[in-house]
Formats: sequence, structure tokens, C-alpha cells
Amino acid sequence: MAEPKASAKKVTLWTRQDIRSLEDLKKEGVVRIKRKHLEEKFDLIADYIINLYSWFVNAANKMVPKPEGVEFPIWCSISQEYMLRPTDTEIVYVLEVDESEIIYFDGCKWDYVLNHHYVPKDDKDMEEYERDISSKGFRDSYSFLNENTSHFYPEERKRVMDSWIRVFETDQWDPFRIQANIWEIRPEMIKDILKKI
Repeated sequence: MAEPKASAKKVTLWTRQDIRSLEDLKKEGVVRIKRKHLEEKFDLIADYIINLYSWFVNAANKMVPKPEGVEFPIWCSISQEYMLRPTDTEIVYVLEVDESEIIYFDGCKWDYVLNHHYVPKDDKDMEEYERDISSKGFRDSYSFLNENTSHFYPEERKRVMDSWIRVFETDQWDPFRIQANIWEIRPEMIKDILKKI
């Protein structure tokens, strides 16, 4: 799959959302992800996820400013092949979105963020990073962001968190890796709604 051209106006995206989002669309005229949605979805690890999503919101907002009232982004697939499928309680919106509203990111790099790891520039950078923290006596980078111990390592914590911005570097345009975020779903974006058969 080729990376969308800068001249392209609209891009097709797929996003799986709770079926109750249809009620939001009807009542509010828009679908937006709120803290309560994340708390319900992630349950016991919600605070952990919300903290990382908040970092993502702050970084993404500098690229594509979020509309007033938006709390969290909507995760989307750039490929029908790799989209999350409808379930008994979730539907898939097929969207046509203006490219200027899309924030692309590397889902594989996002996994590093979810696990509080350093996001390397490349394999060589990762080797240098691992060698460096090993030379400082660290086995791994887990404790740098652990709330119980991170205050002991402010420089290492900053180094890890500063690397996270690389999630937005989409140097490998692979429909499995690359994902998209938008701030909201408006009725005019919706081209189809897929339900479980």
C-alpha cells in the first residue's frame, strides 16, 4: 500500500467503536471519546492507559489542533484488511476523512510507549541505548517511568519520554504498522457502518 499523496483530499479509514456511539451521534451530532469510555473499556488499567493517552493528546494536538471539547483521539485503521472487525457490541465506521484532520502514527512504536520503553530511531540507536543504560548499571528501562522509582532517574525518564515523539515518524508505510487518529466522527464523514453478521 502506498503512502497517501499530499495532494489527496480524502482518505478512507476504519474504526471500531461501541455500538452505543450511534446514540451519541444521534443526540450530540458527533462521536467523541471521553474519559468515561476509556475507564469502561480498560477497567483496572484505565488510569495507566489514560496517562499515556494524555501524553498522546498533547503531542498530537501540536500537529492537528483538537476541537474544543475533545478529550481523547479516535483510533483508526488505514486498511480494511487490518481493521478491527465488528463484534456483538461494537460496530465499524467506514469513514472518509479530510487528510488534514488525520494524525498518522506507527502502532509498533506505540507499543514501546505502552510499555514505558525508549522508542529508538533505528536498530543501531537501540543497541547504543541498551549499551548506555547497561553501562550505568540498569538492567532495563522499566524503573525510569515507574511512579515508585522514577524520581530517582529524572534524566533517564526524560530521555525515554522525549523518544516517544518518534511514534509519529511513519518511515515504514506498512498498513499493518501505520494507524491513524482523528479527533471526532461527524455524520458527513460516515460512508458506511459495518455490523456483525
